[in-house]
Amino acid sequence: MIRILIGDDHAIVRQGLRQVLALAPELELVAEARNGWEVLERVRTSAPDLLLLDMNMPGPNGVELIKRVREEAPRLPILVLSMHGESQIAGRAIKAGASGYLTKDSEPETLIFAIRQVASGAHYIEPAVATRLLFQPAPQETAAPHLALSDREYQVFLLLAQGRGVMEIGEALHLSAKTVSTHKARLMKKLGVDNLSDLVRYALSHELI
Repeated sequence: MIRILIGDDHAIVRQGLRQVLALAPELELVAEARNGWEVLERVRTSAPDLLLLDMNMPGPNGVELIKRVREEAPRLPILVLSMHGESQIAGRAIKAGASGYLTKDSEPETLIFAIRQVASGAHYIEPAVATRLLFQPAPQETAAPHLALSDREYQVFLLLAQGRGVMEIGEALHLSAKTVSTHKARLMKKLGVDNLSDLVRYALSHELI
């Protein structure tokens, strides 16, 4: 039996995942978490064999949450289930300690296969994402300004590109508005953009949102 903890802030997504897990008799859902703090608590109390994790939730999330889970449970496999198919997001997640990465538009059979792979100690990256990771031209990768962002700056960048305001981002990441504004100023300088419209256009042109 593979005991699974789901971390996702959308109830409809969690419901869908419950239905998928029910298709495989060896998969057991032991707990659910709606934000990063609940994920950390459930990791401590539920003894899961695998964490199925969304990258964007209230509280600690993304790369930061993966690193915190790694500190709490170094041997717990983490399978990221994200809306983002962009290779750099997947790369950051794997580098932080995730064992697998696939997008939310994957077929149920693919998700079950990925869970089995990751729970067994192997790794799984959605083929299309893996292809982009492996075969994107090196000069373009090196030249992309967003690759120079820190993990926190990248996190703030994606939320800004999704239309989130400074106060909203601060609440989601448990940061002060001043700190978020500082990250915003730094990342915009690194990206070479002067306003939010240009920032969104940059994200779209690089297929980050």
